[in-house]
Amino acid sequence: MADPRETVLEIDLGALEHNYRYLKARIEPKTKFLAVVKAYAYGSDSIAIARKLEALGVDYFAVAYTHEGAFLRDHGIITPILVLHPQPVNFDQLIARCLEPSIYSDRILKAFQEAAKAAGQRHYPVHLKFNTGLNRLGFREEDIPHIAMKAQQSEALKVISLFSHLAASDDRSESVFTHAQIDRFKSIVKKISGKLDNKPFLHLLNTSGILNYPEAQFDMVRSGIGLYGYSNNPDLDQELKPVATLKTVISQIHEITPGESVGYNRAFTARNKCTIATLPLGHADGLGRIYGNARGVVSVNGQKAPIVGNVCMDMLMIDISGIPCDEGDEVILFGKGHSAEMVAASAKTISYELITGISQRVRREILP
Repeated sequence: MADPRETVLEIDLGALEHNYRYLKARIEPKTKFLAVVKAYAYGSDSIAIARKLEALGVDYFAVAYTHEGAFLRDHGIITPILVLHPQPVNFDQLIARCLEPSIYSDRILKAFQEAAKAAGQRHYPVHLKFNTGLNRLGFREEDIPHIAMKAQQSEALKVISLFSHLAASDDRSESVFTHAQIDRFKSIVKKISGKLDNKPFLHLLNTSGILNYPEAQFDMVRSGIGLYGYSNNPDLDQELKPVATLKTVISQIHEITPGESVGYNRAFTARNKCTIATLPLGHADGLGRIYGNARGVVSVNGQKAPIVGNVCMDMLMIDISGIPCDEGDEVILFGKGHSAEMVAASAKTISYELITGISQRVRREILP
């Protein structure tokens, strides 16, 4: 019998280094590498991840929101940090922590110009984001004359990069659309380049772009999910190592007779005699109800066991019939040997949603 432990999310920094070096090997040596560490570094531990990547020589970090970047700065991270979705209410904090905003609309451009000027800034670095087809954030090509003029008129700002975001770089059936985005970005760069005093660096590719469209790497690439062990391609996933492994233990084992039910609302009723194990984690820990009723599968001593009944707030139950195990034994929810991509797909979602959703009440354990 294994020693009883608790639910823990293991963060393997060795796996992170492996993934970083693998992705770096797919780009030109001169191409800069930006690591996306938003959402607690994709649900893991943003400080541990950022410190490791900084030691490995990463060129840039990116976060979604200002407070995420401020948190990194407050823990000693000195590498440049791009804030992808800044809001005007946070501009004073952003400037105080030397974070670099993505400027994606006229409203944000005007507000940041005012904030930078009020703070006595001169040539504060900003990144202009353009919408090439994702239709989420970004200026359009026809906005170039207006935004170039406003940027040039402001002594407070300096445009240091131009970028966009691919919509379907992981889907080979959408290659025509992706190439159209790449061409649109090139057109934007050509039109704006002569309107700026300096030469901004360019970045477009995400993880799938790095792997599928390396010819469009420009001056820098941005990687998120690939660093954490997933590539959106089952074949390429074999080359990467999951950084996070969610583990828990068996709290109790029950023998269930035909006709007995398990969990809230009697969502599972046994047709045959079966053995049920209860685990100490639930939807408050990030394993949502979508994984209940056999849509989610866990690993017990190397064998797959389906989740039965509805996932509870702090517990879930699995069917361990025929699997040799005891109370206190370890159970893997996702990670090494039990891919988060596979677990998520069984519930008709994606690995991003699963790994970023793990609650902060789950203890993180950092492995070197």
